[in-house]
Amino acid sequence: MRPARSIASRVFLVLLVAAIVLGALVAVFLVVDAQRATHAEAERVTAATAATVASSPLVVDTLGGDDLTATSVALEPYALDVIADAGLDFVTIMTLDGTRVTHPDLDQIGARYLGTIPDAPRPLTEVFTGTLGPSVRTIVPVIGPGGAAVGWVSSGVTIESISETLVRRLPLSLGITAGLVAFGALGALAARRFTRRIAGDLPPGQVRDAVSSYESLRTLGDAIRAQTHEHGNRMHTAVALLELGRTDEAIEILTETSRQSQSLVDQVTARRAGDPAVGALLLGKASQAKERGIDWRVRIDPDTPRSPLSAVESVAVLGNLIDNAMDAAGEAEERWVEVALQTSADGGILLEVSDSGHGIPAPLREQIFVQGFSTKQADTQGRGVGLALVRSVVLGAGGTVAVSENPTTFRVVLPPTRGKAST
Repeated sequence: MRPARSIASRVFLVLLVAAIVLGALVAVFLVVDAQRATHAEAERVTAATAATVASSPLVVDTLGGDDLTATSVALEPYALDVIADAGLDFVTIMTLDGTRVTHPDLDQIGARYLGTIPDAPRPLTEVFTGTLGPSVRTIVPVIGPGGAAVGWVSSGVTIESISETLVRRLPLSLGITAGLVAFGALGALAARRFTRRIAGDLPPGQVRDAVSSYESLRTLGDAIRAQTHEHGNRMHTAVALLELGRTDEAIEILTETSRQSQSLVDQVTARRAGDPAVGALLLGKASQAKERGIDWRVRIDPDTPRSPLSAVESVAVLGNLIDNAMDAAGEAEERWVEVALQTSADGGILLEVSDSGHGIPAPLREQIFVQGFSTKQADTQGRGVGLALVRSVVLGAGGTVAVSENPTTFRVVLPPTRGKAST
C-alpha cells in the first residue's frame, strides 16, 4: 500500500498549487489587460493622427482642387511621412465621396475607400477589414474654408500590428507571473519546513490522533487531579474528626463520598458496552464540577451501544465538551452541567452536553468549530483547539455535531458501530 503523504507535504502541495493557480490567473489578467490597453492605444493614436492630418492646411487646400491626379501627387508623400512618424499602417486621404487620393499601396489610389463613411461629417472609430486586413481605423472629415466638408482622412493600424505589440509586452507579463509562482513556491517550502518542525512526517490522520491523545490526556488528567484533590480533602477532614473523637461525623463524610461516587459508577457500569476510560473521566469531572460549585448531572442509558470511536477519541470528545460546558456554567448565576448518553434513532449513539451558561450568539455557532477560533481569552495552552478537534473526530467517524440554545446544548450523533469496535 502506498504510504500516506505527510501533513507537511500536503501543506506544500496545496500552497504550491495555489501559487500556480494564482500565477495563471494573474497571467490571464495581464494578457487581457495588455490586449485591451493596446487596442485602446491604437484607437487613440488613429483618432489623433486622423484629426491632425484632416486639419493640415496642405490637406484642406489641396482637396479643394478638381484634379485628382495632382491632388494625389501632392498628398501621397505627406501621407507616407505621417505613416512613418506615427507608426501606423495606413493614412488614407479621400474625396467627399470616398475616392482614395493616397494609400500605402499605390494601386489602391483612385479606388473606393473600404470602411464606413458617416452620413454626417463626424469622426468614427471602428474595426474593419480592408485591403490590408482587419484593422482599427478612425475616419475624420476634412472641413474646407467655407465650413463644409471637402473630404475625409482615415488612419489605421492592422490587428496584426496590434498583436505584434502585444507579443512584445508578453515577456513582462510572463516575468511577473514567474515571479509570483517562484515567490509562492518559496512560501510553500517555508510552510512545509515549519509544519515539519511541528508535526514531523506524520500524515494528517496521525497528527489528529496525536492531538486527540494530548487532549484526552489533558482532560482526563484534569479530572483525575480534581478527584484526587477532593478525596484528599475528605480524607484529611475525616482523619482530623477521628483524632477529635468525632467518629460519627468522620464516618458520615466518608459514606457520603462513597455514595456520590457509587451513584455515578452504577450508571457507568450499567451500560453494557461502556468504556472504562469514559467512566473514569465522568467520575473525575464530577469532582471537578463540585470543586467549582457546579451541579453535576449525568444520565446514561444502559442500552447505549458501543462507540465507533477509540477510547482516546471518546475521552477527547466528551472531555472537551464537558470542559467548555463547565467554563460556560461557571460564569452563570445558576451553575449546572448535564451529560446525557443514549441510543440515537438510527441505533447509534446520541451524546448531549448541556449547561446553564449564557449561550453562544447565533453568528458564532459555526465559527466556534473553526481551528484557532475561541470566545475565551488565550492562555498558555492556547484556545480554539477543543471544539475543532471534536468536529474533526466526529465527522471522521461519520457522525454529526451541532449546538442549540435554551439551554446551550452540544449534540453529537455517532453512527452504529460496524464490525469490531475499537473501544
